[in-house]
Amino acid sequence: MSKFSHLRRTLIGGALSLALAPLSTLAVAAEPIVIKFSHVVAQDTPKGKGADKFKELAEKYTNGAVKVEVYPNSTLYKDKEEVEALQLGAVQMLAPSLSKFGPLGVREFEVFDLPYIFDSYEALHKVTKGPVGQQLLDKLEPRGIKGLAYWDNGFKALSANTPIRTPADLRGKKLRIQSSKVLEEQMREVRALPQVMAFSEVYQALQTGVVDGTENTLSNYFTQKVHEVQKHMTISDHGYIGYVVITNKRFWDGLPAEVRSQLDKAMDEATDYANQIAKEENDQMLEAVRASGRTEIHMLSDEERAAFIKALLPVHKKMESRVGAATIKSIYEATGFDPGKF
Repeated sequence: MSKFSHLRRTLIGGALSLALAPLSTLAVAAEPIVIKFSHVVAQDTPKGKGADKFKELAEKYTNGAVKVEVYPNSTLYKDKEEVEALQLGAVQMLAPSLSKFGPLGVREFEVFDLPYIFDSYEALHKVTKGPVGQQLLDKLEPRGIKGLAYWDNGFKALSANTPIRTPADLRGKKLRIQSSKVLEEQMREVRALPQVMAFSEVYQALQTGVVDGTENTLSNYFTQKVHEVQKHMTISDHGYIGYVVITNKRFWDGLPAEVRSQLDKAMDEATDYANQIAKEENDQMLEAVRASGRTEIHMLSDEERAAFIKALLPVHKKMESRVGAATIKSIYEATGFDPGKF
């Protein structure tokens, strides 16, 4: 029996037992509402700290009526398992990367994977804190998922065991990516070989040469010790990694209105905290990688950056049929991005 077949049977059985329980049993003083918050990164990353901050605030504002259990570093579920676990009610809260929603059928979220579509946090937040971001969250509800907030991680660097100064330097390299058709196309555009792989498997794959390199934010590079098995890193800022904090819609809608309001307040404040520290921590991690002496860091010049933008911009047009031309246009309009100037 598969893990999730067993899970489904357990959940159905539990629901039936609850339905048949005597009223006297249900009338017992309520235990705290438990929210299992699972995520796949280290506790000392922006997402990890954001989850811990939410736990602190949620328990404070509900006066202990809610207990949040945080499970970092894939200790409960891995990348490919966690969303199904949420839909089945095995966990109540996740913060998956934006790339995870394409395979779920909400392809519009893959607009965030388009290379160089955001040139700053300011441009990004015009989307995530505005109507376009909310419209995207609303698309999750038919799948039993309630989107609560966007959390930043940061902009991506590229790494390999040879220098990366031009798009041609990526040609023929096996590069690990998250599961995203946009990211696959991005790598193919520069003649690299995309390798979809769970985040928890990346260090070993790089160490053993299963893949040649990867892309990620500095906080993820450093906390997962990727810099120890990559000789070169280029600060390309070519893409963005962020998360959507999600919950099981049925669970959320079933909460008392007062508790839901208190959790909304906790989430708003945890979001401000997580986003505030994201850039700061990535900057600090860049210096930590540099100080380690294990990886040579290259900062793209203006000319080199322009070459990467020119090489990767065709991905926008190629992905219109998948992500939606209207979705891409809405991002351009919100941020002021003009592809015609490149």
